[in-house]
Amino acid sequence: MAGTRVLLLVTGGIAAYKTCFLTRLLVQAGFSVKVAMTAAAQRFVSPMTFQVLSNHPVATDLWGEGQTDALDHIAYARWAELALVAPATADLLGKAAGGIADDIVTTLLLAYPGTLIVAPAMNDNMWRHPATQANAATLSERGVILVAPGDGYLACGVQSEGRMAEPETLLAVVREQAAALPGPVRDAATAAADPTWAGRKVVVTAGPTHEPIDPVRYVANRSSGVFGYALAADAVRRGAEVTLISGPTSLDPPRGLARLVPTDTAADMAGAVGEALAAGADWLIMAAAVADFAPAAADQKIKKEQVGQVWRLELSRTVDILGEVVPVRRQPGLRVVGFALETEDLLAGAAAKLEAKGLDFVVANDPTAPDAGFGPGDHRVKLVGPAGVVWDSASQPKPILARELLDQLGTAVAEEAGS
Repeated sequence: MAGTRVLLLVTGGIAAYKTCFLTRLLVQAGFSVKVAMTAAAQRFVSPMTFQVLSNHPVATDLWGEGQTDALDHIAYARWAELALVAPATADLLGKAAGGIADDIVTTLLLAYPGTLIVAPAMNDNMWRHPATQANAATLSERGVILVAPGDGYLACGVQSEGRMAEPETLLAVVREQAAALPGPVRDAATAAADPTWAGRKVVVTAGPTHEPIDPVRYVANRSSGVFGYALAADAVRRGAEVTLISGPTSLDPPRGLARLVPTDTAADMAGAVGEALAAGADWLIMAAAVADFAPAAADQKIKKEQVGQVWRLELSRTVDILGEVVPVRRQPGLRVVGFALETEDLLAGAAAKLEAKGLDFVVANDPTAPDAGFGPGDHRVKLVGPAGVVWDSASQPKPILARELLDQLGTAVAEEAGS
């Protein structure tokens, strides 16, 4: 995707703060980004923020004031190969559907003839209003790509539909549309595919497992699946054929997957991994946090009156996917990357797992460290191979960490082939 020109249009919603992170992701992914902002958007984020993140002047008005030249509404529209409105307010959807051009952003939308992606963000009632839905439908009929808002906490304090799609999701949509651009742009996107991953069959596991106690309770862990999903998304970006085997999460699956396999328990995930390896794979990346123990599940809900003041659960070992399933299903050429979550003696635990399971690499991580953690925040890892630590990452957002981890794995494999 290197060099693909993206015009990012920002309107006045609280989600504009997320667009800052999106800008950084786009630039780090190799896109060239220019930004235009409505006056309302500037109430939430300053143009200087986007100028620093994009390394381009920000278009803010039609009159040649501030950072803007008088004809930027034409120059930026001609420059762009893709355009993305994020966040897109109800006001923006209405103006775009009606062809109204009364500021820099809406004027650019009329002047820009290419692929347009729109990420709505607003109060849930505003999103569900018939007028908004009609405007969204009108834009869709014209070929605009609408990335529907998600469900979550809104600025008004309620939890409902209306939250702008996450930056990682929008990055994936931009990548997908960039790859579909005609002519030189499409060819450049194809050429940018990583030779270590392009065309390879990659199996990624992600998220926790839920081991049932009874029909309403289960034993689980704190894995969110964010890192595993980021790894799957970045492998897709590099041209891999990716099967994502996911435990229960609230995440939207990455776009472009060859296959998504939802699972609940360790036994489910073991079966899915076995089937994926039997079908043929070049890489297995075991990022899931699979439960080591599970209770014997009761058919009916266990009531507190049945167990008294103290409830002692008897747990049994679950199937060891890396130790029991992979050796049986492993075909020649498969490279296996395990994950070692340790809260003490990190490298010793990783090295022991590497040797015991016959792995090619282990990703060692301590989510309790000050600069790491579960969920969508920053994290850091160490990549361990047979010769020791291959890479010690900085603490950074998980989508960036996933990209750098795949870079490091590719480098390690290339060096191994050249030695």
